[in-house]
Amino acid sequence: MSLDGAVDRREDTPAGNGLAASILAPAPVLAPAPLSALRAPVPLSALRAPYGDRRLRLNPNKVHKPDTYEDVQSEFDPSIYSSLERHLPPSMLEAPRDAKLEFMREILARYLPEGDRARVKRHKEYRQRIMSAYQPLHKELYNMHPLSFFVPSFIGAIRENTEEGFRKIISEPSPGVYSFAMLQPSFCELLLSEVQNFEKWVAAAKFKTMRPNTMNKYGAVLDDFGFEAMLNKLMEEFICPMSRVFFSEVGGSTLDSHHGFVVEYGKDKDVKLDFHVDDSEVTLNVCLGKQFSGGELFFRGVRCDQHVNSETQPEEILEYSHVPGQAILHRGRHRHGARPTTSGYRINLLLWCRSSVFREMKKYQQDFSSWCGECQREKRIRQRQSLDATKSAFLRTTGSMS
Repeated sequence: MSLDGAVDRREDTPAGNGLAASILAPAPVLAPAPLSALRAPVPLSALRAPYGDRRLRLNPNKVHKPDTYEDVQSEFDPSIYSSLERHLPPSMLEAPRDAKLEFMREILARYLPEGDRARVKRHKEYRQRIMSAYQPLHKELYNMHPLSFFVPSFIGAIRENTEEGFRKIISEPSPGVYSFAMLQPSFCELLLSEVQNFEKWVAAAKFKTMRPNTMNKYGAVLDDFGFEAMLNKLMEEFICPMSRVFFSEVGGSTLDSHHGFVVEYGKDKDVKLDFHVDDSEVTLNVCLGKQFSGGELFFRGVRCDQHVNSETQPEEILEYSHVPGQAILHRGRHRHGARPTTSGYRINLLLWCRSSVFREMKKYQQDFSSWCGECQREKRIRQRQSLDATKSAFLRTTGSMS
């Protein structure tokens, strides 16, 4: 069966793509870097001897309380240093703050080229200009309030935090695609109102905003006007528990940064979305409303880079209709698109969740059969051929003996 067209990769706009998005996010960040970059000497020679091993820890020290770096003048967000400190070698955790800061600055400077640092700095200044001028309409949205945001069934499943509890509230219309009731109608209405208010301010101020990604022309990047901390909490405390259970093979256990935005479909907006994969390990997609017809999502199987344009198998075909407040959770590499919205307006909240650890490790992998549908199919074919060859050899041997 052929595809619905060649597969695009839907990414952030350039200023928010890849590492830049991680650097601007308050999540624990160890974005992709060569493994050799995970070893960096402390530049203060006087401090070298007392602190021993200079290798970063792959997993953060969750019991360590990092220093605060809010007073540090840097192109990096202060939270990056606090997050990175948890990954320092044990011998450095109790070192003076200045020693840790110098160590982390050298790592970040070596890891992020000058051009990228300049782009990150410009994007940070861009966000600061927005947030210094824009007056939120519903300030309560900018901090996490689970009882006001989520339906009781979702809160209950997160509290239980077991696969059995999650499966009580979800449906799985196709392998790896999970749907569940998530957002309260009142939250959806408030967020729609806030986005509309932001867009009015943008028009009145003649402020040029960045597109949500390379494929959507309409919508807004929520991280850019104050939602960054709230969405990070959403990822860490409400999406990570589910992704650890359902998407561990694609970094679901190590999500550490996000890109949050809304997209808009309808008359004078985007109408459809072409066939693509997301720039994420795990994608959360929630319909906020309003009244609309059409706009169904179509899914066509999970693929690695090598097989992204391979044929779709019949069992991989899924058509999904949006319902306001209803969430859908899937792998970013699950190929999909959106049918035309034929009437009304549809607005969706998306959260692309990323794992820098998974992205780094993927560079050294050759077998993706734990999650790529085509790799799995090819592996089954090889196993069947091997079995047939073994059987034929056995029959030849027994035949010659008789």
